[in-house]
Amino acid sequence: MDILFKSDNHSNIIFSDFGEGDMIQSNQNLIFHEKSGLLIDPGGIRVYKNLYEKVSQTLPVENIKHIFLSHQDPDIVSSLNGWLMVTDATAYISDFWIRFITHFWVDSTAIERIKPIDDKGMILNCCSCDISIIPAHFLHSAGNFQVYDSESKILYTGDLAASFGAPYKMTENFETHIQYIEKFHKRMMGSLNAINSWKKKIENFDIDMIVPQHGAVIKGKNEVKKFIKWAGNTPCGSDLL
Repeated sequence: MDILFKSDNHSNIIFSDFGEGDMIQSNQNLIFHEKSGLLIDPGGIRVYKNLYEKVSQTLPVENIKHIFLSHQDPDIVSSLNGWLMVTDATAYISDFWIRFITHFWVDSTAIERIKPIDDKGMILNCCSCDISIIPAHFLHSAGNFQVYDSESKILYTGDLAASFGAPYKMTENFETHIQYIEKFHKRMMGSLNAINSWKKKIENFDIDMIVPQHGAVIKGKNEVKKFIKWAGNTPCGSDLL
């Protein structure tokens, strides 16, 4: 557990150490504003117990009021039923994926608490703090969203900017970091067209930090700008067919 941002009434916490064996490493994130929590990509069923214990040491679990799911992959959503059973939270995912994620088993009493995100995105109110849900379709999922928290100036990018094998949790040198993100980026991101559509949606955001779902955080405005420029100039996905 690491604190990415903290003020008198607002905290951003990342949990990154629950993978084991052959599991893909993944980050789970918590935004806590006053008495309301937003859990971002809560992870697979095998990380549920450890994450529950760590979150409960941070705030009362019942204070989690929102759960954000960037897309449909099992390393993001397969623990959802557990969180819906121990909280009264509302979960949000692309309208496109709701009927798919129920295959991971969601109790019939909780299905009505899974709400669709329109393709254009939305604003989520977290105890008087507005959180932006931003479209990032085909990066990599056909129905994909990101979270921007204006309080901390953190952009949570899901699989975009994911890294593997980096010997650190936070990078402040993007040029050195490229080797850990390039292969995954080229294979998993949809196309430069999708990247450039995303760039237009975030161009007016003040971003101090990018937090992907896998691997190291990209810290600092200049490093964030370097990543955005690199992504906009790096063919990926269908560009490489």
